[in-house]
Amino acid sequence: MKARIYLFSSLTVALLAGGSLSAQENWVNLFNGTNLDGWLQRGGHATYTIEGDEIVGTSVTNTPNTFLCTKKNYGDFVLEYDFKVDSRLNSGVQIRSECFDQPTTEEWQGKQFNIPAGRVHGYQIEIDPDVPRKRLWSGGIYDEGRRGWLFPNGAQAKAFSAQGLQIFKADDWNHIRVEAVGDSLKTWLNGTPCADIKDGMTASGFIALQVHSIGKDVQHAGTQVRWRNLRLTEVAAPATAANTLTEPEKAGGWQLLWDGLTTDGWRSVKSDNFPAKGWTVHDGILTVQANGGQESAAGGDIITRQRYANFELTADFKITPGANSGIKIFVQPNLSPIDKQTGKPTAVGSAIGCEFQILDDARHPDAKLGRNGDRTIGSLYDLIPAATNKVVKPVGEWNHARILAEGKHVTFWLNGGKTVEFERGSEEFRQYVAASKYHNIPNFGEWADGHILLQDHGNEVSYQNIKIRVLADK
Repeated sequence: MKARIYLFSSLTVALLAGGSLSAQENWVNLFNGTNLDGWLQRGGHATYTIEGDEIVGTSVTNTPNTFLCTKKNYGDFVLEYDFKVDSRLNSGVQIRSECFDQPTTEEWQGKQFNIPAGRVHGYQIEIDPDVPRKRLWSGGIYDEGRRGWLFPNGAQAKAFSAQGLQIFKADDWNHIRVEAVGDSLKTWLNGTPCADIKDGMTASGFIALQVHSIGKDVQHAGTQVRWRNLRLTEVAAPATAANTLTEPEKAGGWQLLWDGLTTDGWRSVKSDNFPAKGWTVHDGILTVQANGGQESAAGGDIITRQRYANFELTADFKITPGANSGIKIFVQPNLSPIDKQTGKPTAVGSAIGCEFQILDDARHPDAKLGRNGDRTIGSLYDLIPAATNKVVKPVGEWNHARILAEGKHVTFWLNGGKTVEFERGSEEFRQYVAASKYHNIPNFGEWADGHILLQDHGNEVSYQNIKIRVLADK
C-alpha cells in the first residue's frame, strides 16, 4: 500500500486521505519497521513490541496509562496512521504532548492545572471502541492530564457516537488523519471528518502511542492495540502578522511584551530612558546593532520596566554570522556587571541575571569556552549546557525561544525542544553557580523576581513576537 500511495499525485493522496491540506512529498515514517529507535516509554509499564510492520501495545494490570513517545517534538504537521484495537481496550495517540521531570502548573483561560512529575499530558486523538455502550468516539480529541474531552463535548456526543457506529471498523484496521496547524486541530476517521476545533494551549510537543490503564481487571490483561503506517509531514503554519496576539492567546492570558512599534515598556539598564543609540525599531523588528562585539559598550542592555516572578515568555530571534546575545530573566540592575573571565566587578558589562544564551555556536569563540558547552545557544549561560539534540535554525532565519518560570522551577525551550531544566536554589543549582563566573554573587539566581533583559553584546541580533503570560504565584 505504501508504494502505491507514492505513485499517486499529491492532490489524489489528499482526497483519498480525506484531508483538507494538500499532501506533501516529504513524508517521514515515525516507525522504521525494525526497532523502536527514536521512541522512549513514559508513564506505566504496559509493553510495546514489534510484529512485522506493526507496533503492538499490550495492557498489564496495576499500572497507570503508558505512553511510547517520540524523542522529537512536532508543532505543525499532518499525521496519518492505521490502528486496530481490542474492543475491550481504550487507547489513543498523543500529539503536541509534554512530560516534565518536576511538578508543574499550567494555566489556561483563568484555570490552573497541576501536572505531576512524569505525567504525560496534552492532546490525544482518541481510540474509543466502546461498541456495547454505543459510544464510538475514535477520532475525538481528549486533553490528557489536563482538561478532559475537547471534542465531542456535551451536545455533540450523541451525534458523534451515531457517526462512529457508521464509520468505525470493529476488530479491523482503521485509518486516522490529523491536521495540526497553528491553533487548528482537525481529525478524520476512515476518510470521514470528525473533530474540528480551535485550541492554542500547546503549540508543539511529542507524539505518543497510549496503552490505557486497566487497573486490577485481570480479565482485560493482555488486550492489545496495534499501529502501522505511522507517517508525518511537517507543514508551515499560516502566516500571521508579527507582534500580534491570536484569539486563543488572548483567552489564555498572553500579552505582548513588545508592541512592535515603540519602545514602550522597556528602558536601559543604566537609566529610566530607552537607549538613544544602539537599538532600532523598524518594520516590526527590534534590533541591537553591531558594535565590534563589545559587551554593553554601545546602547547597552535593555530591560522591562516591570519585574516578573512567575511567567511564561516566548520570543523569536534572528542572529547574524558570529553573533552573541541573550535573554535574561530575574535581572537585578542594581548589581555590578562582572568580568567574563575573572568574575570580578567591572565598569562595563551585561547586567546580572539568569541567561538564555543566544549564540552562533559555529563561529563565536564563546561556544568553546565555559564548561561542557554551557555557553552555547539554548544553554543557561555559564551554568548548564543545552541538550545536544537541540534544533537550531540557520543564521538569518528566525528561532523560537520559550522560557517557563514557575516559582523556583525554570525550563528553557528552543524551537519546540527542551534544552535546560533547573531548580533555582537547589543544591545542584548552587553547585553550578559555584563553578561559574557568578560564584562571588550572593544568592545568584535565587531572587524572588526581576526584570527581563535583551542583551547588547556588540553583535547584530533581532527580536520580534516577544510575548508573556503572567502565572499565579507559587
